[in-house]
Amino acid sequence: MANGVITKVAGPLVIAEGMRDANMFDVVRVSDQNLIGEIIEMHEDRASIQVYEETSGLGPGEKVVSTGRPLSVELGPGLIGSIFDGIQRPLAKIMEVSGTNLQRGVEVKSLDRDKKWAFTPLKQIGDEVVSGDVLGTVQETVVVSHKIMVPDKISGKIVDIKKDFFSVEDVIAKVETEKGIVEITMMQNWPVRVGRPYKRKLSPDIPLVTGQRVIDTLFPIAKGGVAAVPGPFGSGKTVVQHQLAKWAAADIIVYIGCGERGNEMTDVLNEFPELKDPRTGASLMERTVLIANTSDMPVAAREASIYTGITIAEYFRDMGYTVALMADSTSRWAEALREMSGRLEEMPGEEGYPAYLGSRLAQFYERAGRVIVNGSEETEGALSVIGAVSPPGGDISEPVAQATLRIVKVFWGLDSSLAYKRHFPAINWLTSYSLYADSLENWFKQEVNSEWNTLRGRLMALLQEEAELEEIVKLVGMDALSAPDRLKLEAARSIREDYLHQNAFHETDTYTSLSKQYYMMSAIIKFYDKSVAALNEGADIEAIVSLAARERIGRIKYTAEENIEQEYKATMAQLENELEEALKNKDN
Repeated sequence: MANGVITKVAGPLVIAEGMRDANMFDVVRVSDQNLIGEIIEMHEDRASIQVYEETSGLGPGEKVVSTGRPLSVELGPGLIGSIFDGIQRPLAKIMEVSGTNLQRGVEVKSLDRDKKWAFTPLKQIGDEVVSGDVLGTVQETVVVSHKIMVPDKISGKIVDIKKDFFSVEDVIAKVETEKGIVEITMMQNWPVRVGRPYKRKLSPDIPLVTGQRVIDTLFPIAKGGVAAVPGPFGSGKTVVQHQLAKWAAADIIVYIGCGERGNEMTDVLNEFPELKDPRTGASLMERTVLIANTSDMPVAAREASIYTGITIAEYFRDMGYTVALMADSTSRWAEALREMSGRLEEMPGEEGYPAYLGSRLAQFYERAGRVIVNGSEETEGALSVIGAVSPPGGDISEPVAQATLRIVKVFWGLDSSLAYKRHFPAINWLTSYSLYADSLENWFKQEVNSEWNTLRGRLMALLQEEAELEEIVKLVGMDALSAPDRLKLEAARSIREDYLHQNAFHETDTYTSLSKQYYMMSAIIKFYDKSVAALNEGADIEAIVSLAARERIGRIKYTAEENIEQEYKATMAQLENELEEALKNKDN
Protein backbone atom coordinates (compact mmCIF):
# COMPACT_ATOMS: atom_id res chain seq x y z
CA MET A 1 0.00 0.00 0.00
CA ALA A 2 1.31 3.45 -0.94
CA ASN A 3 0.89 6.29 1.55
CA GLY A 4 1.27 9.83 0.29
CA VAL A 5 0.66 13.44 1.28
CA ILE A 6 -1.50 16.05 -0.47
CA THR A 7 0.51 18.92 -1.97
CA LYS A 8 -2.21 20.64 -4.02
CA VAL A 9 -6.02 20.70 -4.28
CA ALA A 10 -7.72 22.12 -7.41
CA GLY A 11 -11.43 21.29 -7.34
CA PRO A 12 -11.85 17.55 -8.01
CA LEU A 13 -8.11 17.22 -8.77
CA VAL A 14 -5.76 16.39 -5.88
CA ILE A 15 -1.96 16.13 -6.28
CA ALA A 16 -0.16 13.84 -3.79
CA GLU A 17 3.52 13.05 -3.33
CA GLY A 18 5.12 9.91 -1.90
CA MET A 19 2.99 7.61 -4.11
CA ARG A 20 5.88 5.76 -5.80
CA ASP A 21 4.42 2.31 -5.01
CA ALA A 22 0.97 3.12 -6.43
CA ASN A 23 -0.18 2.30 -9.96
CA MET A 24 -2.23 4.10 -12.59
CA PHE A 25 -6.01 3.83 -11.99
CA ASP A 26 -5.54 2.63 -8.39
CA VAL A 27 -8.36 3.63 -6.06
CA VAL A 28 -7.16 5.81 -3.20
CA ARG A 29 -8.64 7.14 0.04
CA VAL A 30 -8.03 10.86 0.49
CA SER A 31 -7.65 12.54 3.94
CA ASP A 32 -9.17 11.36 7.23
CA GLN A 33 -12.61 11.73 5.62
CA ASN A 34 -11.84 8.70 3.41
CA LEU A 35 -12.90 10.39 0.15
CA ILE A 36 -12.76 8.03 -2.83
CA GLY A 37 -10.42 8.94 -5.69
CA GLU A 38 -8.63 7.36 -8.63
CA ILE A 39 -5.08 7.96 -9.86
CA ILE A 40 -5.22 9.30 -13.43
CA GLU A 41 -1.59 10.44 -13.89
CA MET A 42 1.79 9.49 -12.40
CA HIS A 43 5.08 11.46 -12.48
CA GLU A 44 7.76 9.61 -10.45
CA ASP A 45 6.28 9.67 -6.92
CA ARG A 46 3.69 12.38 -7.68
CA ALA A 47 0.15 11.18 -8.40
CA SER A 48 -2.70 13.21 -9.89
CA ILE A 49 -5.95 11.95 -8.39
CA GLN A 50 -9.50 12.66 -9.54
CA VAL A 51 -11.67 12.62 -6.43
CA TYR A 52 -15.21 11.32 -6.80
CA GLU A 53 -16.54 13.39 -3.89
CA GLU A 54 -16.66 17.05 -2.88
CA THR A 55 -13.12 18.27 -2.00
CA SER A 56 -13.90 21.56 -0.25
CA GLY A 57 -11.98 21.85 3.01
CA LEU A 58 -9.12 19.61 1.92
CA GLY A 59 -5.64 21.07 2.20
CA PRO A 60 -1.94 20.22 1.74
CA GLY A 61 -0.41 17.86 4.29
CA GLU A 62 -3.37 15.51 4.56
CA LYS A 63 -2.78 11.82 3.90
CA VAL A 64 -3.60 9.76 0.80
CA VAL A 65 -3.70 5.95 1.03
CA SER A 66 -3.76 3.68 -2.03
CA THR A 67 -5.91 0.55 -1.86
CA GLY A 68 -3.70 -1.13 -4.48
CA ARG A 69 -6.74 -2.10 -6.55
CA PRO A 70 -8.32 -0.48 -9.63
CA LEU A 71 -11.84 0.96 -9.54
CA SER A 72 -14.04 -2.16 -9.64
CA VAL A 73 -17.70 -3.09 -9.41
CA GLU A 74 -19.30 -5.90 -7.47
CA LEU A 75 -21.29 -8.20 -9.74
CA GLY A 76 -23.84 -10.62 -8.31
CA PRO A 77 -27.45 -10.99 -7.12
CA GLY A 78 -28.88 -7.70 -5.86
CA LEU A 79 -28.01 -5.51 -8.86
CA ILE A 80 -31.47 -5.57 -10.46
CA GLY A 81 -33.85 -2.96 -9.11
CA SER A 82 -31.05 -1.11 -7.32
CA ILE A 83 -30.22 2.58 -7.64
CA PHE A 84 -26.49 3.30 -7.45
CA ASP A 85 -24.40 6.44 -7.57
CA GLY A 86 -21.53 6.78 -10.08
CA ILE A 87 -19.15 4.54 -8.10
CA GLN A 88 -21.75 1.83 -7.39
CA ARG A 89 -22.73 2.85 -3.89
CA PRO A 90 -26.44 2.04 -3.32
CA LEU A 91 -28.23 5.34 -2.66
CA ALA A 92 -30.77 3.72 -0.31
CA LYS A 93 -27.96 2.38 1.91
CA ILE A 94 -26.11 5.73 1.86
CA MET A 95 -29.32 7.40 3.03
CA GLU A 96 -29.65 4.91 5.91
CA VAL A 97 -26.11 5.72 7.01
CA SER A 98 -26.01 9.49 6.48
CA GLY A 99 -29.64 10.65 6.32
CA THR A 100 -31.11 12.78 3.56
CA ASN A 101 -28.05 15.08 3.47
CA LEU A 102 -25.37 12.88 1.91
CA GLN A 103 -22.11 12.94 3.83
CA ARG A 104 -18.66 12.62 2.30
CA GLY A 105 -16.55 9.51 2.66
CA VAL A 106 -19.50 7.22 3.35
CA GLU A 107 -18.43 3.64 2.76
CA VAL A 108 -21.17 1.12 2.03
CA LYS A 109 -21.03 -2.23 0.25
CA SER A 110 -22.49 -2.27 -3.27
CA LEU A 111 -24.24 -5.61 -2.75
CA ASP A 112 -26.16 -6.55 0.39
CA ARG A 113 -24.00 -8.94 2.46
CA ASP A 114 -26.82 -10.10 4.75
CA LYS A 115 -29.52 -11.07 2.27
CA LYS A 116 -29.77 -14.81 1.53
CA TRP A 117 -30.50 -15.96 -2.02
CA ALA A 118 -31.90 -19.36 -3.03
CA PHE A 119 -29.20 -20.95 -5.20
CA THR A 120 -30.25 -23.79 -7.55
CA PRO A 121 -27.28 -25.71 -9.03
CA LEU A 122 -27.27 -26.65 -12.72
CA LYS A 123 -23.98 -28.57 -12.48
CA GLN A 124 -23.02 -31.61 -10.40
CA ILE A 125 -19.94 -32.76 -8.54
CA GLY A 126 -17.49 -34.20 -11.07
CA ASP A 127 -18.55 -31.91 -13.96
CA GLU A 128 -15.76 -30.17 -15.88
CA VAL A 129 -16.32 -26.40 -16.18
CA VAL A 130 -14.57 -23.47 -17.85
CA SER A 131 -14.82 -19.72 -17.22
CA GLY A 132 -18.24 -18.42 -18.26
CA ASP A 133 -20.09 -21.69 -17.58
CA VAL A 134 -23.29 -21.32 -15.56
CA LEU A 135 -23.00 -23.16 -12.22
CA GLY A 136 -26.56 -22.43 -11.15
CA THR A 137 -29.27 -19.78 -10.94
CA VAL A 138 -30.80 -17.40 -8.44
CA GLN A 139 -34.30 -16.05 -9.08
CA GLU A 140 -33.34 -12.42 -8.45
CA THR A 141 -36.71 -10.90 -9.40
CA VAL A 142 -39.92 -12.34 -10.84
CA VAL A 143 -38.50 -11.51 -14.29
CA VAL A 144 -34.75 -12.10 -14.04
CA SER A 145 -33.06 -15.43 -13.40
CA HIS A 146 -29.55 -14.46 -12.29
CA LYS A 147 -26.98 -16.93 -13.61
CA ILE A 148 -23.99 -17.61 -11.37
CA MET A 149 -21.00 -18.06 -13.69
CA VAL A 150 -17.52 -19.49 -13.27
CA PRO A 151 -15.21 -16.45 -12.93
CA ASP A 152 -12.69 -15.50 -15.62
CA LYS A 153 -9.50 -17.61 -15.98
CA ILE A 154 -10.86 -20.48 -13.84
CA SER A 155 -11.46 -23.96 -15.24
CA GLY A 156 -11.43 -27.44 -13.74
CA LYS A 157 -13.59 -30.08 -12.06
CA ILE A 158 -16.35 -29.32 -9.55
CA VAL A 159 -15.58 -31.01 -6.21
CA ASP A 160 -18.38 -29.40 -4.19
CA ILE A 161 -21.66 -27.68 -5.05
CA LYS A 162 -24.94 -27.60 -3.14
CA LYS A 163 -28.46 -26.21 -3.19
CA ASP A 164 -29.17 -23.85 -0.30
CA PHE A 165 -29.69 -20.23 0.75
CA PHE A 166 -26.46 -18.23 0.49
CA SER A 167 -25.30 -14.64 0.87
CA VAL A 168 -23.17 -13.19 -1.95
CA GLU A 169 -19.97 -13.90 0.05
CA ASP A 170 -20.75 -17.53 0.92
CA VAL A 171 -18.96 -20.30 -0.99
CA ILE A 172 -21.45 -22.01 -3.31
CA ALA A 173 -19.02 -24.30 -5.15
CA LYS A 174 -15.41 -25.51 -5.18
CA VAL A 175 -13.51 -26.15 -8.40
CA GLU A 176 -10.31 -28.19 -8.59
CA THR A 177 -7.95 -26.40 -10.98
CA GLU A 178 -4.32 -27.01 -11.97
CA LYS A 179 -3.28 -24.57 -9.24
CA GLY A 180 -5.41 -26.14 -6.52
CA ILE A 181 -8.98 -25.84 -5.26
CA VAL A 182 -10.73 -22.50 -5.93
CA GLU A 183 -13.74 -21.44 -3.87
CA ILE A 184 -16.48 -19.70 -5.86
CA THR A 185 -18.98 -17.25 -4.38
CA MET A 186 -22.01 -15.64 -6.01
CA MET A 187 -20.15 -12.32 -6.29
CA GLN A 188 -17.42 -11.26 -8.73
CA ASN A 189 -15.29 -8.11 -8.73
CA TRP A 190 -14.40 -6.59 -12.09
CA PRO A 191 -12.28 -3.49 -12.94
CA VAL A 192 -14.57 -1.05 -14.75
CA ARG A 193 -12.07 0.15 -17.36
CA VAL A 194 -11.47 -3.39 -18.66
CA GLY A 195 -14.04 -4.88 -21.04
CA ARG A 196 -15.31 -8.34 -20.04
CA PRO A 197 -14.02 -11.08 -22.39
CA TYR A 198 -16.08 -13.11 -24.86
CA LYS A 199 -15.40 -15.73 -27.56
CA ARG A 200 -16.21 -13.75 -30.71
CA LYS A 201 -18.30 -10.91 -32.05
CA LEU A 202 -21.20 -11.55 -34.43
CA SER A 203 -22.29 -9.41 -37.37
CA PRO A 204 -25.09 -6.89 -36.66
CA ASP A 205 -27.81 -8.52 -38.80
CA ILE A 206 -30.73 -8.81 -36.32
CA PRO A 207 -32.65 -5.64 -35.39
CA LEU A 208 -33.34 -4.49 -31.85
CA VAL A 209 -37.11 -4.04 -32.23
CA THR A 210 -38.30 -0.97 -30.32
CA GLY A 211 -41.94 -0.59 -31.37
CA GLN A 212 -41.19 3.04 -32.32
CA ARG A 213 -42.15 3.39 -36.00
CA VAL A 214 -39.69 6.08 -37.04
CA ILE A 215 -36.85 3.98 -35.55
CA ASP A 216 -37.84 0.46 -36.64
CA THR A 217 -38.89 1.47 -40.16
CA LEU A 218 -36.58 4.27 -41.20
CA PHE A 219 -33.54 4.15 -38.88
CA PRO A 220 -33.29 0.69 -37.27
CA ILE A 221 -30.65 -0.26 -34.72
CA ALA A 222 -29.15 -3.75 -34.68
CA LYS A 223 -28.93 -5.96 -31.59
CA GLY A 224 -25.54 -5.11 -30.16
CA GLY A 225 -25.55 -1.84 -32.09
CA VAL A 226 -24.66 1.69 -31.02
CA ALA A 227 -26.82 4.77 -31.53
CA ALA A 228 -26.62 8.46 -30.65
CA VAL A 229 -29.60 10.68 -29.86
CA PRO A 230 -28.38 14.28 -30.16
CA GLY A 231 -30.79 17.14 -29.69
CA PRO A 232 -31.26 20.51 -28.00
CA PHE A 233 -33.03 21.05 -24.68
CA GLY A 234 -36.74 20.14 -24.83
CA SER A 235 -36.56 18.04 -28.00
CA GLY A 236 -37.45 14.80 -26.24
CA LYS A 237 -34.16 12.90 -25.67
CA THR A 238 -35.29 11.60 -22.30
CA VAL A 239 -38.72 10.54 -23.59
CA VAL A 240 -37.07 8.62 -26.47
CA GLN A 241 -34.80 6.84 -23.99
CA HIS A 242 -37.74 6.08 -21.66
CA GLN A 243 -39.68 4.59 -24.57
CA LEU A 244 -36.70 2.47 -25.58
CA ALA A 245 -36.17 1.33 -21.98
CA LYS A 246 -39.82 0.31 -21.78
CA TRP A 247 -40.42 -1.21 -25.21
CA ALA A 248 -37.10 -2.31 -26.75
CA ALA A 249 -36.77 -6.09 -27.09
CA ALA A 250 -34.16 -6.27 -24.30
CA ASP A 251 -34.13 -8.54 -21.24
CA ILE A 252 -32.20 -6.10 -19.03
CA ILE A 253 -32.06 -2.28 -19.02
CA VAL A 254 -29.14 -0.32 -17.56
CA TYR A 255 -29.99 3.39 -17.31
CA ILE A 256 -27.19 5.86 -16.54
CA GLY A 257 -28.17 9.40 -15.59
CA CYS A 258 -24.79 11.00 -16.24
CA GLY A 259 -24.65 14.65 -15.26
CA GLU A 260 -28.26 15.40 -16.19
CA ARG A 261 -30.36 17.73 -14.03
CA GLY A 262 -31.58 16.27 -10.74
CA ASN A 263 -35.26 16.70 -11.65
CA GLU A 264 -34.82 14.55 -14.80
CA MET A 265 -33.27 11.75 -12.76
CA THR A 266 -36.00 12.16 -10.15
CA ASP A 267 -38.57 11.61 -12.92
CA VAL A 268 -36.80 8.38 -13.88
CA LEU A 269 -36.61 7.23 -10.25
CA ASN A 270 -40.31 7.98 -9.74
CA GLU A 271 -41.55 6.67 -13.08
CA PHE A 272 -39.61 3.43 -13.56
CA PRO A 273 -40.93 1.65 -10.43
CA GLU A 274 -44.51 2.59 -11.46
CA LEU A 275 -44.13 1.72 -15.17
CA LYS A 276 -45.55 -1.67 -16.05
CA ASP A 277 -43.22 -3.92 -18.03
CA PRO A 278 -45.36 -4.65 -21.12
CA ARG A 279 -43.97 -8.16 -21.48
CA THR A 280 -44.42 -9.41 -17.91
CA GLY A 281 -46.90 -7.04 -16.27
CA ALA A 282 -44.44 -6.51 -13.39
CA SER A 283 -42.71 -3.23 -12.53
CA LEU A 284 -40.09 -2.11 -15.05
CA MET A 285 -37.60 -1.96 -12.14
CA GLU A 286 -37.74 -5.79 -11.99
CA ARG A 287 -35.32 -5.84 -14.95
CA THR A 288 -33.60 -2.45 -14.58
CA VAL A 289 -30.40 -1.16 -12.97
CA LEU A 290 -30.28 2.62 -12.40
CA ILE A 291 -27.11 4.66 -11.97
CA ALA A 292 -27.77 8.22 -10.84
CA ASN A 293 -25.00 10.78 -11.13
CA THR A 294 -26.77 14.11 -11.46
CA SER A 295 -25.30 17.50 -12.36
CA ASP A 296 -24.96 18.58 -8.71
CA MET A 297 -22.96 15.46 -7.81
CA PRO A 298 -19.15 15.57 -8.12
CA VAL A 299 -18.03 16.14 -11.70
CA ALA A 300 -15.30 13.48 -11.73
CA ALA A 301 -17.74 10.68 -10.87
CA ARG A 302 -19.46 11.12 -14.26
CA GLU A 303 -16.65 9.18 -15.91
CA ALA A 304 -16.91 6.42 -13.31
CA SER A 305 -20.70 6.20 -13.78
CA ILE A 306 -20.32 5.53 -17.52
CA TYR A 307 -17.80 2.71 -16.93
CA THR A 308 -19.71 1.29 -13.96
CA GLY A 309 -22.87 1.10 -16.07
CA ILE A 310 -21.31 -0.62 -19.06
CA THR A 311 -19.47 -3.17 -16.88
CA ILE A 312 -22.76 -4.17 -15.20
CA ALA A 313 -24.37 -4.37 -18.66
CA GLU A 314 -21.54 -6.64 -19.93
CA TYR A 315 -22.03 -8.91 -16.91
CA PHE A 316 -25.69 -9.54 -17.82
CA ARG A 317 -24.71 -9.92 -21.49
CA ASP A 318 -22.34 -12.72 -20.40
CA MET A 319 -25.37 -14.58 -18.99
CA GLY A 320 -26.80 -14.70 -22.52
CA TYR A 321 -29.24 -11.82 -22.09
CA THR A 322 -30.01 -9.00 -24.51
CA VAL A 323 -29.07 -5.81 -22.66
CA ALA A 324 -29.87 -2.21 -23.61
CA LEU A 325 -27.81 0.55 -22.00
CA MET A 326 -29.06 4.16 -22.00
CA ALA A 327 -26.49 6.86 -21.24
CA ASP A 328 -28.04 10.28 -20.61
CA SER A 329 -25.89 12.08 -21.53
CA THR A 330 -22.35 11.56 -22.82
CA SER A 331 -21.95 15.33 -23.30
CA ARG A 332 -21.89 15.81 -19.52
CA TRP A 333 -19.21 13.14 -19.23
CA ALA A 334 -17.18 14.93 -21.93
CA GLU A 335 -17.53 18.19 -19.97
CA ALA A 336 -16.09 16.40 -16.93
CA LEU A 337 -13.17 15.19 -19.07
CA ARG A 338 -12.65 18.78 -20.23
CA GLU A 339 -12.58 20.09 -16.66
CA MET A 340 -10.11 17.44 -15.47
CA SER A 341 -7.93 17.95 -18.57
CA GLY A 342 -7.84 21.70 -17.90
CA ARG A 343 -6.85 21.19 -14.27
CA LEU A 344 -4.11 18.76 -15.35
CA GLU A 345 -2.87 21.57 -17.65
CA GLU A 346 -2.94 19.30 -20.71
CA MET A 347 -2.78 20.74 -24.21
CA PRO A 348 -6.41 21.39 -25.14
CA GLY A 349 -8.06 20.23 -28.35
CA GLU A 350 -11.04 21.81 -30.08
CA GLU A 351 -13.22 24.03 -27.83
CA GLY A 352 -11.07 23.09 -24.83
CA TYR A 353 -11.95 19.38 -24.90
CA PRO A 354 -8.98 17.03 -24.44
CA ALA A 355 -7.29 15.73 -27.59
CA TYR A 356 -8.16 12.14 -26.53
CA LEU A 357 -11.94 12.83 -26.38
CA GLY A 358 -12.63 10.73 -29.51
CA SER A 359 -10.64 7.72 -28.28
CA ARG A 360 -12.35 7.78 -24.85
CA LEU A 361 -15.78 7.82 -26.50
CA ALA A 362 -14.70 5.00 -28.85
CA GLN A 363 -13.45 2.87 -25.92
CA PHE A 364 -16.91 3.19 -24.36
CA TYR A 365 -19.01 2.49 -27.46
CA GLU A 366 -16.86 -0.39 -28.73
CA ARG A 367 -17.81 -2.45 -25.66
CA ALA A 368 -21.25 -2.91 -27.26
CA GLY A 369 -21.91 -5.84 -29.57
CA ARG A 370 -23.71 -9.12 -30.20
CA VAL A 371 -21.31 -11.84 -29.11
CA ILE A 372 -20.84 -15.53 -28.38
CA VAL A 373 -20.05 -15.40 -24.66
CA ASN A 374 -17.41 -17.40 -22.78
CA GLY A 375 -18.34 -20.89 -21.68
CA SER A 376 -18.41 -24.45 -23.04
CA GLU A 377 -21.74 -23.85 -24.84
CA GLU A 378 -22.37 -21.52 -27.79
CA THR A 379 -24.49 -18.90 -25.99
CA GLU A 380 -25.35 -15.59 -27.59
CA GLY A 381 -25.58 -12.32 -25.67
CA ALA A 382 -26.04 -8.75 -26.90
CA LEU A 383 -25.31 -5.30 -25.49
CA SER A 384 -26.77 -2.32 -27.35
CA VAL A 385 -25.72 1.20 -26.33
CA ILE A 386 -27.86 4.29 -26.90
CA GLY A 387 -26.13 7.50 -25.88
CA ALA A 388 -27.90 10.85 -25.62
CA VAL A 389 -25.80 13.84 -26.66
CA SER A 390 -26.73 17.33 -25.46
CA PRO A 391 -24.90 19.80 -27.70
CA PRO A 392 -25.18 23.42 -26.53
CA GLY A 393 -28.00 25.07 -28.48
CA GLY A 394 -28.54 21.88 -30.46
CA ASP A 395 -25.42 22.59 -32.55
CA ILE A 396 -24.21 19.16 -33.69
CA SER A 397 -21.07 20.62 -35.25
CA GLU A 398 -19.53 20.83 -31.76
CA PRO A 399 -16.74 18.35 -30.84
CA VAL A 400 -18.67 15.82 -28.69
CA ALA A 401 -21.44 15.32 -31.26
CA GLN A 402 -18.93 15.08 -34.10
CA ALA A 403 -16.69 12.61 -32.25
CA THR A 404 -19.77 10.51 -31.41
CA LEU A 405 -21.01 10.52 -35.01
CA ARG A 406 -17.65 9.17 -36.19
CA ILE A 407 -18.14 6.15 -33.91
CA VAL A 408 -21.84 5.26 -33.86
CA LYS A 409 -23.75 3.64 -36.72
CA VAL A 410 -27.18 5.14 -35.99
CA PHE A 411 -27.95 8.85 -35.69
CA TRP A 412 -31.42 9.83 -34.47
CA GLY A 413 -31.21 13.60 -34.87
CA LEU A 414 -33.81 15.31 -32.69
CA ASP A 415 -35.21 18.53 -34.09
CA SER A 416 -36.50 21.36 -31.88
CA SER A 417 -38.76 22.67 -34.68
CA LEU A 418 -40.55 19.28 -34.77
CA ALA A 419 -40.79 19.29 -30.97
CA TYR A 420 -42.34 22.79 -31.00
CA LYS A 421 -44.95 21.47 -33.47
CA ARG A 422 -45.69 18.71 -30.95
CA HIS A 423 -44.43 16.06 -33.38
CA PHE A 424 -42.95 13.30 -31.23
CA PRO A 425 -40.67 11.41 -31.45
CA ALA A 426 -39.01 14.55 -32.87
CA ILE A 427 -36.52 12.54 -34.95
CA ASN A 428 -35.78 14.45 -38.14
CA TRP A 429 -36.19 12.04 -41.09
CA LEU A 430 -34.05 14.20 -43.41
CA THR A 431 -30.93 14.36 -41.22
CA SER A 432 -31.05 11.03 -39.36
CA TYR A 433 -29.52 7.82 -40.70
CA SER A 434 -28.83 4.16 -39.87
CA LEU A 435 -25.81 2.34 -41.28
CA TYR A 436 -27.35 -0.97 -40.16
CA ALA A 437 -30.27 -0.69 -42.61
CA ASP A 438 -28.51 -2.64 -45.41
CA SER A 439 -27.35 -5.51 -43.17
CA LEU A 440 -30.87 -5.81 -41.68
CA GLU A 441 -32.68 -5.95 -45.05
CA ASN A 442 -32.66 -9.75 -45.27
CA TRP A 443 -34.02 -10.15 -41.76
CA PHE A 444 -36.98 -7.84 -42.43
CA LYS A 445 -37.63 -9.58 -45.77
CA GLN A 446 -37.68 -13.04 -44.19
CA GLU A 447 -39.22 -12.33 -40.78
CA VAL A 448 -41.79 -9.59 -41.54
CA ASN A 449 -42.64 -9.26 -45.24
CA SER A 450 -40.81 -9.47 -48.57
CA GLU A 451 -42.14 -5.97 -49.45
CA TRP A 452 -40.78 -4.30 -46.28
CA ASN A 453 -37.64 -2.80 -47.82
CA THR A 454 -39.49 -1.62 -50.94
CA LEU A 455 -42.13 0.15 -48.83
CA ARG A 456 -39.43 1.71 -46.62
CA GLY A 457 -37.67 3.06 -49.72
CA ARG A 458 -40.95 4.50 -51.05
CA LEU A 459 -41.62 6.26 -47.74
CA MET A 460 -38.14 7.80 -47.69
CA ALA A 461 -38.44 8.93 -51.34
CA LEU A 462 -41.82 10.62 -50.73
CA LEU A 463 -40.47 12.46 -47.66
CA GLN A 464 -37.45 13.60 -49.67
CA GLU A 465 -39.64 14.84 -52.53
CA GLU A 466 -41.89 16.64 -50.05
CA ALA A 467 -38.89 18.60 -48.74
CA GLU A 468 -38.08 19.73 -52.30
CA LEU A 469 -41.71 20.65 -53.08
CA GLU A 470 -41.99 22.61 -49.81
CA GLU A 471 -39.40 25.04 -51.16
CA ILE A 472 -41.58 25.68 -54.25
CA VAL A 473 -44.74 26.06 -52.10
CA LYS A 474 -42.97 28.70 -49.99
CA LEU A 475 -42.14 30.65 -53.15
CA VAL A 476 -45.29 30.39 -55.26
CA GLY A 477 -47.97 28.85 -53.03
CA MET A 478 -49.88 25.55 -53.06
CA ASP A 479 -52.18 26.59 -55.96
CA ALA A 480 -49.26 26.70 -58.39
CA LEU A 481 -48.51 22.98 -57.92
CA SER A 482 -49.65 20.37 -60.44
CA ALA A 483 -52.17 17.75 -59.28
CA PRO A 484 -49.54 14.91 -59.11
CA ASP A 485 -47.25 17.12 -56.98
CA ARG A 486 -50.15 18.06 -54.73
CA LEU A 487 -50.89 14.35 -54.28
CA LYS A 488 -47.25 13.74 -53.31
CA LEU A 489 -47.53 16.39 -50.59
CA GLU A 490 -50.73 14.80 -49.28
CA ALA A 491 -49.13 11.32 -49.18
CA ALA A 492 -46.06 12.73 -47.41
CA ARG A 493 -48.33 14.50 -44.89
CA SER A 494 -49.98 11.16 -44.22
CA ILE A 495 -46.55 9.57 -43.63
CA ARG A 496 -45.58 12.35 -41.22
CA GLU A 497 -48.79 12.74 -39.26
CA ASP A 498 -50.26 9.23 -39.41
CA TYR A 499 -47.12 7.10 -39.42
CA LEU A 500 -44.07 8.89 -37.97
CA HIS A 501 -45.98 10.78 -35.28
CA GLN A 502 -46.46 8.43 -32.34
CA ASN A 503 -48.13 9.15 -29.00
CA ALA A 504 -46.03 7.73 -26.14
CA PHE A 505 -48.96 8.16 -23.72
CA HIS A 506 -51.64 6.41 -25.80
CA GLU A 507 -52.13 2.80 -24.69
CA THR A 508 -52.31 1.43 -28.26
CA ASP A 509 -50.13 3.89 -30.18
CA THR A 510 -47.20 3.80 -27.74
CA TYR A 511 -45.97 0.49 -29.23
CA THR A 512 -46.37 -0.81 -32.80
CA SER A 513 -45.34 -4.34 -33.77
CA LEU A 514 -43.44 -4.87 -37.03
CA SER A 515 -46.42 -6.57 -38.70
CA LYS A 516 -48.64 -3.59 -37.82
CA GLN A 517 -45.95 -1.22 -39.13
CA TYR A 518 -46.01 -3.15 -42.42
CA TYR A 519 -49.80 -2.83 -42.76
CA MET A 520 -49.65 0.91 -41.94
CA MET A 521 -46.90 1.53 -44.51
CA SER A 522 -48.73 -0.54 -47.09
CA ALA A 523 -52.00 1.39 -46.54
CA ILE A 524 -50.32 4.77 -47.14
CA ILE A 525 -48.41 3.63 -50.24
CA LYS A 526 -51.51 1.91 -51.69
CA PHE A 527 -53.52 5.11 -51.15
CA TYR A 528 -50.85 7.03 -53.07
CA ASP A 529 -50.51 4.51 -55.94
CA LYS A 530 -54.27 4.08 -56.42
CA SER A 531 -54.80 7.84 -56.24
CA VAL A 532 -52.14 8.43 -58.90
CA ALA A 533 -53.90 5.89 -61.14
CA ALA A 534 -57.28 7.58 -60.54
CA LEU A 535 -55.75 10.99 -61.23
CA ASN A 536 -54.35 9.72 -64.52
CA GLU A 537 -57.84 8.55 -65.44
CA GLY A 538 -59.20 12.03 -64.88
CA ALA A 539 -60.39 12.01 -61.23
CA ASP A 540 -60.50 15.40 -59.46
CA ILE A 541 -57.62 16.06 -57.03
CA GLU A 542 -60.00 17.74 -54.53
CA ALA A 543 -62.22 14.64 -54.49
CA ILE A 544 -59.20 12.36 -53.86
CA VAL A 545 -57.82 14.54 -51.08
CA SER A 546 -61.15 14.60 -49.24
CA LEU A 547 -61.81 10.82 -49.32
CA ALA A 548 -63.19 9.40 -46.06
CA ALA A 549 -60.81 6.42 -46.43
CA ARG A 550 -57.86 8.78 -45.86
CA GLU A 551 -59.13 9.55 -42.37
CA ARG A 552 -59.53 5.83 -41.76
CA ILE A 553 -55.92 5.19 -42.85
CA GLY A 554 -54.83 7.82 -40.31
CA ARG A 555 -56.75 6.03 -37.54
CA ILE A 556 -55.21 2.58 -38.22
CA LYS A 557 -52.50 3.34 -35.65
CA TYR A 558 -55.15 3.27 -32.90
CA THR A 559 -56.32 -0.21 -33.97
CA ALA A 560 -55.45 -3.07 -31.59
CA GLU A 561 -52.75 -5.46 -32.83
CA GLU A 562 -55.12 -8.43 -33.11
CA ASN A 563 -57.56 -6.51 -35.37
CA ILE A 564 -55.02 -4.85 -37.65
CA GLU A 565 -55.24 -7.22 -40.65
CA GLN A 566 -59.04 -7.09 -40.67
CA GLU A 567 -59.04 -3.27 -40.38
CA TYR A 568 -56.42 -2.97 -43.16
CA LYS A 569 -58.51 -5.06 -45.58
CA ALA A 570 -61.70 -3.12 -44.75
CA THR A 571 -59.91 0.22 -45.22
CA MET A 572 -58.45 -0.85 -48.59
CA ALA A 573 -61.92 -2.02 -49.75
CA GLN A 574 -63.40 1.36 -48.73
CA LEU A 575 -60.58 3.17 -50.60
CA GLU A 576 -61.31 1.15 -53.78
CA ASN A 577 -65.04 1.98 -53.60
CA GLU A 578 -64.50 5.69 -52.95
CA LEU A 579 -61.99 6.04 -55.79
CA GLU A 580 -64.44 4.33 -58.16
CA GLU A 581 -67.10 6.84 -57.05
CA ALA A 582 -64.64 9.71 -57.65
CA LEU A 583 -64.00 8.42 -61.19
CA LYS A 584 -67.75 8.12 -61.89
CA ASN A 585 -68.28 11.70 -60.75
CA LYS A 586 -65.36 13.16 -62.73
CA ASP A 587 -67.58 14.36 -65.58
CA ASN A 588 -70.34 15.73 -63.33
